[in-house]
Amino acid sequence: MRRVMRYVALWAGLPLVCAVSVPAPPARADVPAPAPAPPAGDGVPAIGRAWPVGVRPVLLRGWEPPATVYGPGHRGVDLGAAPGAPVRAVAAGRVSFAGRVAGRGVVSVELTGTDLRTTYEPVRASVRKGDEVRAGEVVGTVETPAPHCPTTCVHWGLLRGETYLNPLSLLPPWLLRNDPSRLLPVLGVPLPE
Repeated sequence: MRRVMRYVALWAGLPLVCAVSVPAPPARADVPAPAPAPPAGDGVPAIGRAWPVGVRPVLLRGWEPPATVYGPGHRGVDLGAAPGAPVRAVAAGRVSFAGRVAGRGVVSVELTGTDLRTTYEPVRASVRKGDEVRAGEVVGTVETPAPHCPTTCVHWGLLRGETYLNPLSLLPPWLLRNDPSRLLPVLGVPLPE
């Protein structure tokens, strides 16, 4: 869990606030845990805290749910990534699979406190089945080739049981936005002496 610290700075004589995300203090046994994030689309909670690759990767191909169980579609998203780039867990969980499927490296993570599972491929795993991972922790590196992409990519999937869901629904809005960070004036904040 992270929290936002606010800092006041002066620019052109106006007070400005800079918000910085910092780690929250460790949980204490006598303080109740925060409530889980509310579900977003398809009952998927926005619990993701990191992109699987990069900071704001290029979306090469989006989510295209099939009309039927065996129908055509794209059961995940493809994110542009350089060969050998680290692949990270988007949320905390336990590795349920790390190995090869049809010649490609695959890592699956069962997300803590949910009935959801994320998948990443093609990935050279650096974790093993049963390992606990934190959000943002490296689970492997991007392998080549990725025959389904025009360039090197990571296919990121999300499942509930055998049903595929849009993995982008795991990410909170602030991670999906492409807006640049801004310093905003804060009125009524006393200036330091």
